[in-house]
Amino acid sequence: MTDPKNVLRELLREHGLTYAEEAGIHLKDTPQPLYRTLVLASLLSARIRASVAVATARALHDAGLRDPRRMADATWQQRVDALGQGGYRRYDERTATQLGDGARLVLDEWGGDLRTVREQADGDVGALSERLRRVPGLGPTGVDIFLREVQDIWPEYAPYLDAKTMQGAERLGLPKDAAALTRLAGDAPRARVAAALVRAALDKDVARDCLTRAGAA
Repeated sequence: MTDPKNVLRELLREHGLTYAEEAGIHLKDTPQPLYRTLVLASLLSARIRASVAVATARALHDAGLRDPRRMADATWQQRVDALGQGGYRRYDERTATQLGDGARLVLDEWGGDLRTVREQADGDVGALSERLRRVPGLGPTGVDIFLREVQDIWPEYAPYLDAKTMQGAERLGLPKDAAALTRLAGDAPRARVAAALVRAALDKDVARDCLTRAGAA
């Protein structure tokens, strides 16, 4: 039987970037990177390839739409154009509207700073999720993605290992229990562990190759 520690080590070696890192977001507990991660989570929650969502998050940044004020002030067409530049064409018109509405909600409800919603939730993941689901286009899946990505800078919500991460763990033969997975991961950043497990859940080739390398280690 393949050693679970080898499996996780190989997984993190090849697929251990967070989606925020892949999108060029230097995530820290400040307004702009948190907002960009929220937008990324919304893009990733649609039925579209993760690579397209990541490229689109970069395109929005390159177009200057990197904070809620700029996103809200942009025209609908400017948002559509930026989405198209990233390859997000299947949902571009609806998403352009949702991004504008979501930016205005973040500004009106939380002063443009997602740290406010963190303070309001006060460590209660249910309360935080309920508030975040008010953002148009995010939904439960987007909330899960956002919390997976921010858990190392919002440690009161760590480890955040949702159903999708557990699917990846099962495919790899790893423990399907958050506490056991956390012990197995040791000091590895929780967000990277979660992102790597999600990639294994989404792509059976990722899991197969990881198991092959771990068995040869």
